[in-house]
Amino acid sequence: MARLAGASLVGTAIEFFDFFVYGTAAALVLGPLFFPTFSPLAGTLAAFGTFAIGFVSRPLGSVLFGHVGDRYGRRPVLFASLLLTGCATVAVGCVPTYGTIGIAAPVLLLVLRFLQGLGLGGEWGGAVLLTAEHAPANRRALWSSFPQIGPSIGFLLANGVMLALSAGLSDAEFRSWGWRVPFWAAGVLAAVGLLLRSSLAETPQFEKLSAAGRTAGAPLAEVARDHWRLVLLTAGALAVGYATFYAVSTWALAYGTERLGVSSTVMLTCVMAAVAIKGATTPFVAMLADRWGRRPLCLAGCAASALWMFPMVALLHTARPFLMFLGFLGALLAFITMFAVVAAYLPELYEPRVRCTGAAVGYNLAGVLGGALTPIVATALSDGGSGPPWGVAAYLTVVALVSLGCFALLPETLPSKAGAERRAEPEPASA
Repeated sequence: MARLAGASLVGTAIEFFDFFVYGTAAALVLGPLFFPTFSPLAGTLAAFGTFAIGFVSRPLGSVLFGHVGDRYGRRPVLFASLLLTGCATVAVGCVPTYGTIGIAAPVLLLVLRFLQGLGLGGEWGGAVLLTAEHAPANRRALWSSFPQIGPSIGFLLANGVMLALSAGLSDAEFRSWGWRVPFWAAGVLAAVGLLLRSSLAETPQFEKLSAAGRTAGAPLAEVARDHWRLVLLTAGALAVGYATFYAVSTWALAYGTERLGVSSTVMLTCVMAAVAIKGATTPFVAMLADRWGRRPLCLAGCAASALWMFPMVALLHTARPFLMFLGFLGALLAFITMFAVVAAYLPELYEPRVRCTGAAVGYNLAGVLGGALTPIVATALSDGGSGPPWGVAAYLTVVALVSLGCFALLPETLPSKAGAERRAEPEPASA
């Protein structure tokens, strides 16, 4: 289990490094480089628009790779998704700017960002099921939480490289070529990830399904027919997590540098410190889920998010590093109270034959609802005025309350409480 969990963690860290480095670049440099004819605000919105495309393509990736995972096995998904995301990320670092090739530059950016999201849409389902379907029932949340640490590591790597480059290079050098370096580094990381995943075994539950001849022929059709309500509820429930994380990691970064005049180095340091603590607490929260259940922690995380959004915005507006850090930390601890758990929770909600598709579609559809829209909506709501952007806090609070309602409608799946183990086993083939 340690080897499997480690391979899943490394893979998700690499894929999310690819995904997050784009978000940081969108907040710092992509607007003026690829949309120079726009005003500063419009350029930032346009850059966040290309950022959002990656979330729109993630559910499509979950459909594509979910079909592969439910039909042919979880293992092939881990290779194909990592290869696609890595190649697209390297290519982003090679795209000429608007000043060189004109309108083709932002068009290429859109296409490559779409491919990034497509690959990441398949990564989560494959990595999570690799651990969830190997793990013992009484430690499933703990082992499944390791892929959820990967995004924190990927974020720290992406922003750490950006921080070092922005601090060590002049502004002209950073805008000329420095911002491209993390995208080029993605190629090396992808090669390492593919090597680590080369020896992984298929999950026992899929092997049982395959041996019994009960793999799904059209998993998306089954999910749409039999589990559509569950998909919508899980997407709505997880939307607050995406909204919170990208409000902190993307919108706040742009707001702090452009509106508050805080240096990008200070903003990145504050966000990275909060993300590091969030990542370190992930397995401890997951252990609570193995003891007390998945649903109670998700409800607590939603409620904490709803209560913390206004204080977070107020602390951000002070422009004082330590206070901004506290605001970000509170939001991310509420976030991880939910997202440390969902890697076990979502697979347990779906039957094994359509689990890769159902869990991944619900998870990535939430990214569209919460992650894709939040930087754009928050940037628009925070435009104008000299006081704190209370409209952003109100928006995030509403999202948290909607997610709270969706979690309230979902069942508990902790095996000792809900008999999930009986539902998790493949049914015997009918005569």
